[in-house]
Amino acid sequence: MYLDEDIKIAGDKPSRDIKRNLENDININKEIAEKAREWGKKVAVNFIDDVTAAQGEDKADAQMLIQRRMLLSFTATVGFEQFAGDDSISGIAQKSFIDTVTDADSSLYRGASDTGAYSFYFLAFRRGGEVDRRIGQTFAMLCSHDGDPIYQELGEALYCWFLSVVKETAEEIFN
Repeated sequence: MYLDEDIKIAGDKPSRDIKRNLENDININKEIAEKAREWGKKVAVNFIDDVTAAQGEDKADAQMLIQRRMLLSFTATVGFEQFAGDDSISGIAQKSFIDTVTDADSSLYRGASDTGAYSFYFLAFRRGGEVDRRIGQTFAMLCSHDGDPIYQELGEALYCWFLSVVKETAEEIFN
């Protein structure tokens, strides 16, 4: 048995109504895609600013700087996945991030996307439970300071800080 509320009556021009609804959906999707690109770009600018500032530190060792870039790049990747809520939005933001970093300095992204280091970070990330601590331990290991609490804390702090940058940028753009 159907109630009157369950039955929808088509308007005088149902195809026109359907087309208008579809156009509204497409415009919304374009707007969201543009916001995702802006998100990726803003995160990339933060990444570039940090890399530039870190290179200027007198005491920084080269291996740590390389690992710092990789960790921040990895954090952007998982942050996009975590805070996007949708694979396509995450993909658009990630592509925008890569494009922005590559446009600024093509060698910068190549030097921040070592698949070996990413594999170690993904293992630590996917293992679950105390992810930030595991990421810090992985950072210390990749810096050739395995077990060093200072490097572990630095890696953990970098991960937590940049993940918050990705999250806050998303909230700023999408809300």
